[in-house]
Amino acid sequence: MTTSPNSHPVRVLIAEDEGLVAAFTRMELQAGGFVVVGTAPDGLRAVELVHRLRPDVVVMDIAMPELDGIAAAAAIQSECPTPVVILSAHTESSHVREATAVGVGAFVVKPPRADELARAITIAIARHADLVELRRLNTALQQSLAETKTLTGLLPICCGCKKIRDDTGYWNEVEAYVSTRTTAKFSHGYCPACLRKYFPELGKIGE
Repeated sequence: MTTSPNSHPVRVLIAEDEGLVAAFTRMELQAGGFVVVGTAPDGLRAVELVHRLRPDVVVMDIAMPELDGIAAAAAIQSECPTPVVILSAHTESSHVREATAVGVGAFVVKPPRADELARAITIAIARHADLVELRRLNTALQQSLAETKTLTGLLPICCGCKKIRDDTGYWNEVEAYVSTRTTAKFSHGYCPACLRKYFPELGKIGE
């Protein structure tokens, strides 16, 4: 029995408008230890069944009524991300590029054999996991960049009071200027020189 990364049998949805091909694909999948949870006769129905059945992977034809396999794969990745294996007699490079661009993980040429389906499903699941992780990292990076503020360029600062002039010509306290432009927070204290200057008596403690 073929299992998913979560150790349960891999559940497969077949999307194929030709009844004989769908039946043969089901037979080969079951021979490979997969559990077929449903069959969709067109791309639109495939998208609906993915939402309802939540399969581990979709084995899908390209040329289907209502919604073709590539458009259906795009809708699935957008609405309910799921690994997709394209099953088709069409092997042109344009189809491969289009399918890959919408998140398809692997391809099998009709008529499919059990070993070819098993290999393609394994690849599709692994690639889908990598894609999900990449998207997560990209989202986290974008969020981090959005939350991070930096100071660049030349800062006009007063030699006497150390205030900083902003773009409007207003002179700001250093803390106020930095706080409004970065995520830094201030913790106040005294350096040794200022401690001796403002509290000379503390320097005598212990003498």
